[in-house]
Amino acid sequence: MSTETETTAQYVKPGRHADAPTQKDLDRCVHCGLCLNACPTYRELGVEMDSPRGRIYQMVQVATGQVPLNPVYTEHMDLCLGCRACETACPSGVEYGKLIEAARTELNATRPKSFFRRTLEGVVFGHLLGSRWMLSMVGSSLWLYQATGLQSLVRATGILKLLGLAEIEKLTPVSERPTFFGQLGKVFPAEGAPKKKVALLAGCMQNVFFARLNEATVRVLQKNGCEVHVVAEQTCCGALHAHSGFRDEARALARQNIDAMVDGGFDAIISNTGGCGATLKEYDHLLEHDAAYAPRAQRFVGLMRDVNEFLASLDLNLNMKPIQARVTYQDSCHLAHGQKVTKAPRQLIARIPGITLVEMPNASICCGSAGIYNVVQNELAMEILSSKMGNVNLTKADRVISSNPGCMLQLRAGEKLHGQNRPVQHVVELLDEAYRA
Repeated sequence: MSTETETTAQYVKPGRHADAPTQKDLDRCVHCGLCLNACPTYRELGVEMDSPRGRIYQMVQVATGQVPLNPVYTEHMDLCLGCRACETACPSGVEYGKLIEAARTELNATRPKSFFRRTLEGVVFGHLLGSRWMLSMVGSSLWLYQATGLQSLVRATGILKLLGLAEIEKLTPVSERPTFFGQLGKVFPAEGAPKKKVALLAGCMQNVFFARLNEATVRVLQKNGCEVHVVAEQTCCGALHAHSGFRDEARALARQNIDAMVDGGFDAIISNTGGCGATLKEYDHLLEHDAAYAPRAQRFVGLMRDVNEFLASLDLNLNMKPIQARVTYQDSCHLAHGQKVTKAPRQLIARIPGITLVEMPNASICCGSAGIYNVVQNELAMEILSSKMGNVNLTKADRVISSNPGCMLQLRAGEKLHGQNRPVQHVVELLDEAYRA
C-alpha cells in the first residue's frame, strides 16, 4: 500500500474543494500502522479502511483522481470519531484531525442530501448552535418534557423502540434551570487579592445542559484569585461545525469570538470543555487564509487555556475540605490528543485531600461520544462505550471524572447501561465541592 501511495501522491487532481486534504499533509503518513491500536473504530471493527492509515490511503486515492467521491469513501470517513488518538501514536507527526475535517468539508460540499437532511443541518449548524434564544427555547421545552413526567410516560409506551429511537433517547441530557445565559455580560470578582483577569468561554449547549458546571468553574477560578469575565458577545466555538464539515460556518463563529475577547486585556481565555478547547486553540489554522483575522487568531490562540491546564499553572489554593472518595479519570480525547493536556487534570485531582485516584486501563481511548457521533453513529458508539465501561468497572471507583461535557453525557449513559450509577463529574466540579465543603 505504501509504495502505491508514494507513486500516486506526486500530484493532486485540480479543481477540488478549497478545504480538501492537501498533498503536503497527506504525504506525512508513511503507513507504518502504529496508529491502528490507538484507533477505536479499528479496535472494534478490525477493518483496515476504518483505521487512520486506511482512511488516509483513501484520501490519497481521491486526491489523485484514482477513486471518485463515492458512498463507500463517505461511509469510512463518517465512521471516524475524530478522536485524534492516532496523532498521539504517530511518529511522523501526521495531523490527522485536520485531514479528517478537510475530507468531511469536501464531502459536505459535494454529497447529495435529502431535503430533510439539508433542512436539519441548516437549522442545527446554521442557526441553533449560535442562537441563545433558540437554545433557551429547546432547553425549556426539554425541561418541561422531563419535569412533567412526559419523558417517563413516552418511554413506558414503547413508542421510542418502535421508532428506533430508544438507544439515542437514552443520551438525552437533563436541561438545567436556570440556564447560564443569564450570566453572560457579568464580571465575577476574585476572592482576595486579584491575580489574574480571565475570560470564560461558556459554550453554546453548555449554557443549557451544563449550567452548574459553568457556575462551578467561575467559583473555582474566583477561589484562585481570578477576576472572571463572561463576555456577552461570545458565541459557540464552532467545534461541531468544523468536525462535521461546515468550516465556513465555523470561521464565522471564530471571528465573532476573536472580536469579543482578543482585545479585552485578559491574561487568559478559559474553556472547561476539552472538545471546544481543541478547536479554539486551532483558530489560527481555521483562519490562516483570512488576511484580516489571521494575526488576531494567532493572538487568540496564544491566550487560550483549558481550565485544568490554567489552574495547574497557578499556585493552587489548597484551602479545601477532604472528600473521601475513590475516583477514576477518563481522558477527554480532544484534551489529551488535540491539546496534549493529560497531566494537569490528574495533578488537580491528586491535590484534593481524601481523594484516591485509580487509573483505568486505556483511559485515553475514546468513550464513543465524539461530539454528535453517538447520535449519528449510535450503534458503534454504544459498542465503544461498552468496552469503556468494562475498564471503568475494573477500577472499583466511587466516581468517574472527566474534563468534557460530551464525555460526561456518554459516561452517564454508560453508568446506567453497564455500571453502577456512579456520579460522573468534571474535575472542576470536584474542586468546587472541596472548596464549598
